[in-house]
Parts: sequence; structure tokens; C-alpha cells
Amino acid sequence: MPEYRRILLDGAAVKAVRDGEELVAGDGRRVKAEEAHHLPPVVPTKVIAVHLNHRSRVEEFRTAPAAAPTYFHKPTSALNAHRGAVVRPEGCKWLNYEGEVAIVIGRTCRNVSPDEAGGYIAGYTVANDYGLHDFRDTDAGSMLRVKGSDTLCPLGPGLVTDWDFRGKYLRTYVNGRVVQDGSTDEMAWDMHYLVADIARTITLHPGDVLLSGTPAGSRPVRPGDVVEVEVAGLGRLSNHIVAGPTPIRTDVGAQPTESEEVLSTALGGDWEYRGIRPPRRG
Repeated sequence: MPEYRRILLDGAAVKAVRDGEELVAGDGRRVKAEEAHHLPPVVPTKVIAVHLNHRSRVEEFRTAPAAAPTYFHKPTSALNAHRGAVVRPEGCKWLNYEGEVAIVIGRTCRNVSPDEAGGYIAGYTVANDYGLHDFRDTDAGSMLRVKGSDTLCPLGPGLVTDWDFRGKYLRTYVNGRVVQDGSTDEMAWDMHYLVADIARTITLHPGDVLLSGTPAGSRPVRPGDVVEVEVAGLGRLSNHIVAGPTPIRTDVGAQPTESEEVLSTALGGDWEYRGIRPPRRG
């Protein structure tokens, strides 16, 4: 399956194709994949994400399956790349990973059926849909700061074409330990359905990204942690968590909170039933 990456090569953003352990730019220059400075593999006009699409996630939150998918938006300023730093702002502590598959649109898409949607998909990449749940009480409706704060949308390492999304495992690791272990087969709505649903009222442009949902097991991470998301056939996206250098301003806006809603979401929905204590600050 062809895999394309965007990298910074001698100061310029270039598209490269993977050839074994090397990346080859259009002019023939080669760089080892492990040494390359990666950029997000696509440049979207928008990033749209779906709520609760994996059965295990629905069960974890002790809720009934939805009749139809609902969505939220992540601004493109949240984009991040393979091996990039994910920033947990000073004054916040409920930063959760969410390993996912990202759908990348290949040509302008509007008002298509699920059967037609595959023809509008360029390929797929790995995503980590981080959530800063400290702002959940304020932004629960929009998820703007929860899911849209800077660095919270890593994509990569590359864009893989001709990938069949059926029957693929999805795993997330924190410091080498498996913390999420799911499959695309547990999705309530598959990739083609999601594209067709959004495209009923929103035009999708080449490069646009749809995040297809995460399995159970999303939990908070801390500065110093290394988080990796691996999807069969798409590769392994790696990021590390760092502390923000300045605190959240207190002279404007709502402040980070630690309500039952915040804890319930950050710790898996049924935290109080399982006797889980919130992790210490730091």
C-alpha cells in the first residue's frame, strides 16, 4: 500500500513516499524515516470528529447506543505531527489520549451515498484525538477548548492509500504499555457512512479529515509520558507530553474545573463505581 508523508527537508515542506526505511522526495532526495522531521501528512481545511462510535466506548460510559452519529469540530490550529510535543497547559491536569483512525478526503465531496463515499477518500492515517477535559464544564456543547486547544490533533506518520478499514486493530500505548485495544469492526458507523453523513450538509474538500472514534480506555496522561497509537496497516503515531510554560490566565474566561462530569469523562465514565481515585496533580 503506498504511503505518503509530509516532512521538513532542508527547510522546505515536501511530500515524500515511503520506500522501506527511507522517505524519497519528488526530486530524489532520501532521508531515513526515523530521522525525518515530520509534518502532518495532510493540510485540511477542517477536522471533524465523531462521538462514541466504538461499542466498547459506549459500554464504558454506561450509555445507550445513539440512533445516529453526532460530531464536533477541531480547529486546524490544533494540528500536530508524528513525534511532536503535546502541550498540557499549566493549571490543567485532565489531558486524555484517544487513539483513532483518520479519514482523509481526496476530492470535493457533497451529497453522496455511503456506497459512493469510498471514491472520495484519498486514504487514511493515524490520529490521537486528545481532550483537555479541564474545560469540559464550560465547553461541553462545542468541545472547542476540550478538543481544539493547540497541539491536540496529532496525525501521522503518513497517508496510506488503498487501505481496507475492515477488521483492523487499533492500539494505544503509554510508555510502552497497552492502554487501548480495539478494532474497526466495533464501529457503529463505518468510514463510508461517516463521510456520507457529514457531506449531506457540509462540503468536504481535498485534505479534510474525519476522525472516526476511539475505543474504551481513554485516560489522563502527564508531562513526560510517551503516547503511541498503532493501527494495523497505517503505522504507529508517537507523541510526548510536555508541560505548558505559562499558567492559564485567570483574568478572562471560565477556569479549569474538576467536577463530577470532568472526572467521569477523564477516568472512563464509571470511575466512581470502580473505586478509582483521581491521580495526584503534577
